[in-house]
Amino acid sequence: MKVIRNVFILFLLAIAIIVSMKVNEGYQMFHKAVSEVSIEDKVSEIQSKDNYTKIEELPEMYIKAVVAAEDHRFYQHEGIDIIAIMSAIWNDITSLSLVQGGSTITQQLCKNTYFTQEKKITRKIAEVFMAFEFEKKYSKDEILELYVNTSYFGEGCYTVKEASKTYFDKEPIELNNYECIMLAGIPNAPSVYAPTVNPELAKERQLQVIRKMIRYNVITEREANEILQGENNS
Repeated sequence: MKVIRNVFILFLLAIAIIVSMKVNEGYQMFHKAVSEVSIEDKVSEIQSKDNYTKIEELPEMYIKAVVAAEDHRFYQHEGIDIIAIMSAIWNDITSLSLVQGGSTITQQLCKNTYFTQEKKITRKIAEVFMAFEFEKKYSKDEILELYVNTSYFGEGCYTVKEASKTYFDKEPIELNNYECIMLAGIPNAPSVYAPTVNPELAKERQLQVIRKMIRYNVITEREANEILQGENNS
């Protein structure tokens, strides 16, 4: 019994050492990134884009759809969503693969602006440190605005305005509710959900977003049906 206890203690120590090393590596990656380009300079660079769109120039339905689809507790957390992370870890363990990341909109902004898309633990930890910094320096609306101006929408579109013009030939503010919800779902997998590439899959993704909006009480089932039927669009 004593031997088992000692082995268990050694195992926990080994895990603690490994975790500590990974956290340190993640912090070093974060520190190196902001040392090379400060967050303020990075934000200024993003905001200087020709196709940059301010949040007040976006339809309310689009904003609601993005938050529901990507991070429904966005306005409650401070950069990371512990509940989503624990759920993602459980799903990853049960599926024996990295199928979910539990990333918030803030974390995705960090990935879009500073890091690669690789699913590596060190990068995820660096992302967390970066998310905390963004949350300290910018408001939620500013972070959301930056996110939709750095996300990839497929077809060479890296801003919401580019995507709106490419897929619907409209300025973002001109999008109707149906288009807003479809556009909100594309960044999850741009090569799959781009309407010009896979219109049917784009509609399936749109339905996924709508179901989330209903689940999180953003819209009612009646409103969802009206949107899908082309009614109540502005």
